[in-house]
Amino acid sequence: MTAPGETIRLTVAQAIVRYLMGQFIEIDGIETRICGGGFGIFGHGNVPCLGEALYPVQQEMPLYRGQNEQSMGFAAAAYAKYHLRRRFMFCTASAGPGTANLLTASALAHANRLPMLMLCGDTFLTRLPDPVLQQLEHFGDPTLGVNDAFKPVTRFWDRITHPAQIIQSLPAALATMLDPADCGPAFLGLPQDVQGWAYDYPVEFFNRRVHRIRRQAPDTAEIVDAAAVLKNAKRPMIIAGGGVQYS
Repeated sequence: MTAPGETIRLTVAQAIVRYLMGQFIEIDGIETRICGGGFGIFGHGNVPCLGEALYPVQQEMPLYRGQNEQSMGFAAAAYAKYHLRRRFMFCTASAGPGTANLLTASALAHANRLPMLMLCGDTFLTRLPDPVLQQLEHFGDPTLGVNDAFKPVTRFWDRITHPAQIIQSLPAALATMLDPADCGPAFLGLPQDVQGWAYDYPVEFFNRRVHRIRRQAPDTAEIVDAAAVLKNAKRPMIIAGGGVQYS
């Protein structure tokens, strides 16, 4: 049993992985982990910290090595669609062009309201190494980088600038991906130095949690109206989209 106020010291990368490990969903009475694993191509920006944090849990949360970031994103979107948006995969890519290659896949997931989590490297928050390899240099705005391009094609976007931030950001990203109406891709930009910063996290933040997706009941009046339209139509036809399966 967790004692009130008990903490555990972890790096940001370790905390992200540990949090995802504790998130489950109930599907047809069976509890299963929401995150089925991930796809990744490691390089500067995600290998030293996130890669290290993922290694010990490779049996429970497998990581599949990609050959191209765009195909990783498409595979993650397909996984979410196959599981009727009740489970997702994460994608991780290096800072710069590696992350940029996920843009098209993110746009696909955004347009089709499919959940996927992107954990992508970002430039150093301290800016002591500047510029880093393959960094986008915007001389008028040093805070601007490749990751900002994902803002229009994600449902949730954040850049982690302090270890405590994920206590709010991770549940918010998960809530977005599990929203029955407005779900979609979530993006977390992880600066290379922040990933390795240690912080005393509340132990209860990592407690096992079982989620259940809300199923909103249909409006009675709308059903009556729809039935009347079909009844009076000469050639009645129902066009049933993906939402029928998701509901």
